[in-house]
Amino acid sequence: MLDNSRKNRYISSKFKEEFSLLLMTEWTLLLNNTFEPLKVVTWKKAIIMVMLEKVEVIEEYDRVIRGVRFALRLPAVIRLNRFIRRRTAIVKFSRQNLYVRDKGKCQYCGSTFDYKGLTYDHVIPRSRGGETEWTNVVTCCIACNLKKGGRTPEEAGMSLIRKPKAPIWIPLLTMSLGIAEPPDPWKDYLYLNVEMTS
Repeated sequence: MLDNSRKNRYISSKFKEEFSLLLMTEWTLLLNNTFEPLKVVTWKKAIIMVMLEKVEVIEEYDRVIRGVRFALRLPAVIRLNRFIRRRTAIVKFSRQNLYVRDKGKCQYCGSTFDYKGLTYDHVIPRSRGGETEWTNVVTCCIACNLKKGGRTPEEAGMSLIRKPKAPIWIPLLTMSLGIAEPPDPWKDYLYLNVEMTS
């Protein structure tokens, strides 16, 4: 028999597991008719698009939605029946998107902080021509920012955990939705040869 604290921890871990699974199935990956990823939509919007015959279902989740006259599995990946031109897939540079890309970690010491404990740093200082863009800005803690000052990492005797680069929009979007990693049914359609959890 489990004591109360162990029982509560067990229930809590089960709830987190179920909630995480539920959160993943809340979203559907929408593909162009060329199988190129376009965006992520809610499962409700995906079902409406299926019913209006605007899309075909490519992959499904195990979860079933039941109505009065129908039952269908939640669509995980849907494909448009007609081609649409998409806008650029480059993610807009912003402080919030930067924090999501770097997963709340200082890119110098590796410690994780909430957003209030983070700032950002220009790898090549602005005073030396460094630009405010994806490949030159990283999140860092206040202590590391003060230590580095207006120098390059090499001059300050510091090294970056990861070289900064422009994020790929789908992983960034899934992280901002609270999904650490894209659901398995999406992975064959993202065309990503990058580490998703590094």
